[in-house]
Amino acid sequence: MKQSKKTPKVTDVYRLLEAEFGAVETPLTFSKPYELAIAVILSAQCTDERVNQVTPELFRTFPTLESFAKAPITAIEKKIFSTGFYKNKAKNIQGFARMVLSEFGGEIPKTMEEAIKLPGFGRKTANVVLAEIYGVVEGFVVDTHVKRLTKRLGFTNKTDPVQIEREMMKVTPKEICRNLSLYLIFLGRKYCQARRTFCSDCPLSSLCPSFSE
Repeated sequence: MKQSKKTPKVTDVYRLLEAEFGAVETPLTFSKPYELAIAVILSAQCTDERVNQVTPELFRTFPTLESFAKAPITAIEKKIFSTGFYKNKAKNIQGFARMVLSEFGGEIPKTMEEAIKLPGFGRKTANVVLAEIYGVVEGFVVDTHVKRLTKRLGFTNKTDPVQIEREMMKVTPKEICRNLSLYLIFLGRKYCQARRTFCSDCPLSSLCPSFSE
């Protein structure tokens, strides 16, 4: 790929992606805050589409946090098998439900410091849940798409998600962190995939330093 352009301004990238994608919402479907948290736990190493196929039946079978907390772990495993790593995810989901009930009165905590104590919660999961449920932005969501695109755009040369998050937080106005992360995820799915790029159609072609003719 050509490397002829300078690293663009984050705000210019945001402006172009906002024009392309408009208002954005998390692609994970949920009706209760804890359902989003469980969906994000399930999304590790799994597509959002697959998670959205699994969660309706999962939430019908276990309609409350209490039901997740008390269920036989094998019953949860059976419902989430197709998302991969189902044993560890089931353990995290049940541990999450139990901790939220026992230590946080049934409510997901509103701070990063408390949220990352929950089973299955790294910074990515905590950032998604805090932003979507409470409108609290304490970081920048870094998934595989964001990791790939921030490098291609020249924003970072780091490979560790936590380091990428720190660098993005330095250059991104806080009020656009949530949307920019979602925009990059959508861009990665549509135009800038891991194995194939559609640079000529990409809304960032005019400023991307990795643009390929």
